[in-house]
Amino acid sequence: MEFKKERTLEGSDVLQPFSEFLEGFKKKLKTVFYERADINDLGIRRGMPPFVMREIMSTNPFTTFIPKVFGGRGGKIKEGIELVEAASYESLALGLTFGINWALFLQPVSKYAHADVQRKVFQGFLKDRKMGGLMITEPDFGSDALNMQTSYVDKGSYYHLKGTKHWAGLTGWADYWLLTARQQTKQGSLMRDIDFFVSDNNHSDQIIEVEEYYENLGLYQIPYGRNKIDAKIPKIYKLEPKTNGVALMLDTLHRSRMEIPAMALGFIRRMMDEAITHCQERLVGAKSLFSYDQVQQRLSRIQSAFTITSAICAHSADNVATEIDLMPEGLKANSVKTVVTDLMQESAQQLFQLVGAKAYRLNHIAGRAIVDSRPFQIFEGSNDILYAQISEAVVKMMRRGKENNLFQFLKGFQLTKKSSGRLKDMLNFNLDFKMPQRKLVELGRVLSRIVSMEMVIDLGLKGFQPEMVNNSLSMMSQELSQLMNRFAYQNNTQIIVDYSDNGLWNDFVKA
Repeated sequence: MEFKKERTLEGSDVLQPFSEFLEGFKKKLKTVFYERADINDLGIRRGMPPFVMREIMSTNPFTTFIPKVFGGRGGKIKEGIELVEAASYESLALGLTFGINWALFLQPVSKYAHADVQRKVFQGFLKDRKMGGLMITEPDFGSDALNMQTSYVDKGSYYHLKGTKHWAGLTGWADYWLLTARQQTKQGSLMRDIDFFVSDNNHSDQIIEVEEYYENLGLYQIPYGRNKIDAKIPKIYKLEPKTNGVALMLDTLHRSRMEIPAMALGFIRRMMDEAITHCQERLVGAKSLFSYDQVQQRLSRIQSAFTITSAICAHSADNVATEIDLMPEGLKANSVKTVVTDLMQESAQQLFQLVGAKAYRLNHIAGRAIVDSRPFQIFEGSNDILYAQISEAVVKMMRRGKENNLFQFLKGFQLTKKSSGRLKDMLNFNLDFKMPQRKLVELGRVLSRIVSMEMVIDLGLKGFQPEMVNNSLSMMSQELSQLMNRFAYQNNTQIIVDYSDNGLWNDFVKA
């Protein structure tokens, strides 16, 4: 079949259909990670050899994330998910590198930057294989981003930004950065709103100084550190929000959380494939490990995680296009992020248990997977915080609707209409709106999984493998039953700070 050339406004030709491009990209990863280098060796060393990224970037993968009008493939969410999934299957660190560039830089630039800035930045990505990242977190203000102290002042033709940022993925690597700061008033105080700026490390007055590289645990191929900002940013490089900077930030973060499943899907699929292969080949007691019932239970849990994450990816592909405002979608985005990142860690733990002692070797994928996936439960919002926010959002809606019964609310809520019907016996009770924080977190775990179950049901209705859908729904129902029992149990224990007073065992043992 002959494919027609597609002319873009930038004058470049798109010659290759995405399916062919993706297949070529996967082959390139195989060549780089298994022929020219050893992924198991690369995974335990800091950074990435220059030839590895050079070979991978030679395929120009980021064209997938760039609008057609600027010479890219169009920034289709489905294609972005497929690309990041493929990268994450081979290397979670590589998948995260792609995800950072996509969700935390290119998408907000596509939506909020001036057209001249977009043109320059996108051409840098397409022609020079540049990369970009986002700096929000500060040493004293992690989850409390609204109180960040990085500030800027208006100097007429430019904005002068000063401050310190840390834990920005691709520290010292990225050419472009989205920098967040609050405007300083004439009185020296900082305004409440947050603004975003595009900086270019190729300009001497915009260079971000890396004060320290962190010895991060896991994801060794991605550099993290503490960065000093003292940058003069031309005014055209300030992003222009539709309403205010906080709304821009929420739209960006919610979209990113809805795209984390792309990384999760590639990673969990790899865990599943590794687990199945190991259990089929490993003999224990003269029979295959695969034949043991408990092994089947563990394998089924990984496959259930794969099914759930597949369903979420399908939902994201249809619902998180850049032009859609995701600022109001906090409950859904938080549910998606928490569930898939918990599933990543659980899948890694399941594989580790199945492999046994061999997995404890640093260069085995199972052990590496545990430390590589663990930060996903923390960055872009700690899961504990997001679970509490999910519950708070539901309680707020129930109060507004004057409804105390959890089932009655969920059966009419858009994100849980079908899934709640399967769980009526568990959910048919009146909710205490004044629950302590620990109960908000526990309830958030329940609600996030009900939202995810809805997406699994939707995927099943579209024709996804019925047995996998039914198995996953059964697994989710079992987990929800356990979570509901935990939620119902009243536990208000508090830490004993002065535990040495009659709290040391050897004081109660005869000499």
